[in-house]
Amino acid sequence: MPRKIVVTSALPYANGPIHIGHLVEYIQTDIWVRFQKMMGNRCLYFCADDTHGTPVMISARARKTTPEQLIRRFGNEHEKDFKDFLIGFDNYYTTHSDENRRFSELIFERLRRAGSIVERKVDQAYCPKCGIFLPDRYIRGTCPRCGAADQYGDSCENCGGTHLSTDLKDAYCSNCKSPPVKRESVHYFFKLADYEKRLKDLIAGGYTQKSVARKLNEWFAAGLKDWDITRDAPYFGFEIPGHKDKYFYVWLDAPVGYMASAKNYCDRNKIDFDQIWPDSGEGGGYELYHFIGKDIMYFHALFWPAMLAAAGFRLPDRLFVHGFLTVDGEKMSKSRGTFVKARTYLEHLNPEYLRYYYASKLTGGIEDIDLSRKDFVNKVNSDLVGKFANLASRSGPMLNKRLDGRLGRLDEPGRRLLAEMVGGAAEIIDNYESLNYAAVVRNVRAYGDAANRYVEAQKPWESIKTEPEKTRTALTAVLNAAKILATYLRPVLPIFAERMQKFLNAGDLTFNDVGSALENHRIGPFCRLFERTDMTELDEIIGRT
Repeated sequence: MPRKIVVTSALPYANGPIHIGHLVEYIQTDIWVRFQKMMGNRCLYFCADDTHGTPVMISARARKTTPEQLIRRFGNEHEKDFKDFLIGFDNYYTTHSDENRRFSELIFERLRRAGSIVERKVDQAYCPKCGIFLPDRYIRGTCPRCGAADQYGDSCENCGGTHLSTDLKDAYCSNCKSPPVKRESVHYFFKLADYEKRLKDLIAGGYTQKSVARKLNEWFAAGLKDWDITRDAPYFGFEIPGHKDKYFYVWLDAPVGYMASAKNYCDRNKIDFDQIWPDSGEGGGYELYHFIGKDIMYFHALFWPAMLAAAGFRLPDRLFVHGFLTVDGEKMSKSRGTFVKARTYLEHLNPEYLRYYYASKLTGGIEDIDLSRKDFVNKVNSDLVGKFANLASRSGPMLNKRLDGRLGRLDEPGRRLLAEMVGGAAEIIDNYESLNYAAVVRNVRAYGDAANRYVEAQKPWESIKTEPEKTRTALTAVLNAAKILATYLRPVLPIFAERMQKFLNAGDLTFNDVGSALENHRIGPFCRLFERTDMTELDEIIGRT
C-alpha cells in the first residue's frame, strides 16, 4: 500500500538571497521527495519564507521600504531560485499569513491552558542608537562559556553552547557597533523542562540521527531552560492577543509556518487538514518529516516537538539533520568570494551539476560537505558527460542515422549487463530512503563504467561497417543501460531523466519497471544532455583563482 508522507525543509529567512549553502538542504530534501514519488507514494513537500523578526525590520529600514514590501520581494526571488534549481515544492508560502497567525495564537492559548506559560521579568539588550531591542543574532560578543570572541547572542559556534544575550561579554550591536544597554520588561516563557520525559522518549525512539541524539543528551544533562517566546515593540510579527506591544518571538511562529503552508495547500485543494496534521491521534495516516541544518536542531529537536505536544498536535516522525557547506575547505565568506548566491550560479552553470555534486557528498549524516572546484569539474566532465551522457551520445545518433532508429533484441551478453544493473535496484532504493545519496552515486557510477566497458568491447563504430544487425543488438543493450542509469538518477537529475525518456520514447521511468527492457522499439531524435565545464566558469562564480 502506498505511503502518505508530509515533508518540510527549514524556512529561509526573508531578508536576503538564497545562496549555495542553503541549497544543500533543499536539494537533499527534493531528492528524497522525488524518490518517494517515484516509488508511488503520496508525498507532499511544504515550505515557506520565514518573514518575521527584528532583522527584517532593520533590513527594510536600511532599504527605505516597509517590511511587507521587503518580504514580498525576497519571497518572489526565493521562489524563482528554487524553481530554477528544480526544487519541487507542493506549496511554498509565507509565515506572514492569516493561517500562521491563527495557528500561533491557538498554540499559545493551548500552552497557557496547559500551565506551560509563565510570566517573568527580564533584562533585555536595547540599542539606544538604533532605537530597538536587539535580537540575539544582532548582538555579538565573547562567549561566556569558552571565551571565543565574536559570537552571537544566543549560541557559540566554537563550543556549541547556548546562552542569553545578556550573558555575553563585551557585547555590541552588530548593526551600529554600539554597546547595548539593559532594559527591564515582562515576558512570557514556555516551560520546556515540563516536557523533558516526553522529549527523551521521542529521541530514544529514533527521532533523529545518533550523533544529534548525543548532542541533545548534553543539553538534557545541562538542564532544559524556560524559553522566552515574547518580543517587545517595535517588532515585525504577530502581536499577542490582549497584550499590547507584546509579540510572538519569530522562533515560535516560524516552525508553525510548516502547518500554515500545509493548511493553505489543503484549503486550496479541498483536503481535510486534520488528515495531514491532526490534533493528536493517527489522523489520515500521514508520516511527517522535517529536514533542517545542524545550526537549528535545538529549536526543532526540543522546543518544536514540546510545543506540539503541549498543544495537543501530532509530533513529527523524524528530524533529518545535515551539516554545512564549505568551499575548497573553507567556510563560505563574502570577503573570500566564496559566498555564492543561487542566482549567480544559475547565470553560469547547469543546476543539475550542483544537484549531482551535492548528492555525491551527502550520506545522511551531519558532517559538513565541501565544494571543491577541481572535484566539481571532474565529476561533471567524468561522470555526467563521460559516463552517463556518453552512452546515449555514442549510441543514439548511430542508431538513428544508420539503423532507422529502431532497437533490436538483446543477446546474452547484453542481458547479463542489464541483469547486473537491475540487480542493484534494491540497494539503491535503500540508500535513497536512508538519505545516503553518496552511495547511490557510487553504485550508479560503477554501473556506468560497466556499460561503457561493454561499448568498448563491442566496438559498434567498427561493426556498423560490416555487421549492422550485430551493431543494432549491441546498441540495444547500451541504450537500455542508459535507461536504467537515468531511472536510478531521476531523483537527482530530473531534467536529464526527462530528456532520456523523450529520446528513448520510453514513457515514465520508475523503479517498478526498471527491469523492463526496450526491444524492437523505435527511439526518438537525440538531443545533447550535458556539456563539459572547466575551472574558468567556476572561477567566475566563486570569484577567486
